[in-house]
Amino acid sequence: MNKLLATAVVAVVLGTSPVFAQPTDILNASYDIARELFEAENAAYAASGAAVTVNQSHAGSSAQARAVLEGLAADVVTFNQVTDIDKLVDGGFVSDDWVSEFPNNAAPFYSFPAFLVRAGNPKGISDWGDLADDGVQVIFPNPKTSGNGRYTYLAARAWAIEEYAGDEAKIEEFLIKLFANVPVFETGGRAATTAFTERQLGDVLVSFEAEVLSVRKQLGADKYDAVTPSVSFLSEFPVAIVDKVVDARGSRDLAKSYLDFLFTPEGQEVAAANFHRPYDDKVLAAHAADFPEVRLVTVDEAFGGWDKVSAEHFADGGLLDKVFLNQ
Repeated sequence: MNKLLATAVVAVVLGTSPVFAQPTDILNASYDIARELFEAENAAYAASGAAVTVNQSHAGSSAQARAVLEGLAADVVTFNQVTDIDKLVDGGFVSDDWVSEFPNNAAPFYSFPAFLVRAGNPKGISDWGDLADDGVQVIFPNPKTSGNGRYTYLAARAWAIEEYAGDEAKIEEFLIKLFANVPVFETGGRAATTAFTERQLGDVLVSFEAEVLSVRKQLGADKYDAVTPSVSFLSEFPVAIVDKVVDARGSRDLAKSYLDFLFTPEGQEVAAANFHRPYDDKVLAAHAADFPEVRLVTVDEAFGGWDKVSAEHFADGGLLDKVFLNQ
């Protein structure tokens, strides 16, 4: 009898579960523009003395949720929208109290939709209304496939609700014009950045501030300007342990330790250095020069919560579809 089978037999006799070797690696399934962020977080985590290899998988947040449901064995998820983790809850992969397992409703950092324009801002883009002007081409990912795109839609609608005093006809007219100014809808945020920077499509890229500031730093302040709109939409990036996977692999402690690190001062510093706004007040103050002031509305304030948004805006035949179908 081999040792593995013998261990299992003894465990059955004793009425316990067999104990196998603890894994030494975990998989983090994350959104597509977070590659550089988590490369830095993983290096800092390793430098803190953690004896675990953190592997990464990146794609659109919603695509990653589907991949986990279809068999991607991610120990943890670091997504850019609550609704994608809720899909994993519905599928039995994540516990329904996941938001209480970590601080800040399980969001270690946040961002919001902002604008990246070409040097000198030749189209004079300063706020959401400018994106619907004739002759302006706007690049942002498809809200049907990208959390980044959904946040852009919600931020633009939140601005329009205030601008047009809740007049749905005028709000819809603005959004139809805005969406008609998009020459191509990429499936994810990084693909949208590539279209704007490498393929030179469009006059303005709308993406998370973290991506906007990172691209400007990497590609040159002489080539691009960052524009912060008058109001935008709080974009929290929630994290969760994938219970179904960690229980099968015996990796729960590793998964929790890794996600805990993101909330430490060290993890918060890495986030801020990569232009994700941290919740740690001291770290945020140290990076105040990187982050302009902005008024952010929340999903609860503007739309009554994620459940209502999902039902009214993103369900088939919802308000988002009306914008797409009327272009």
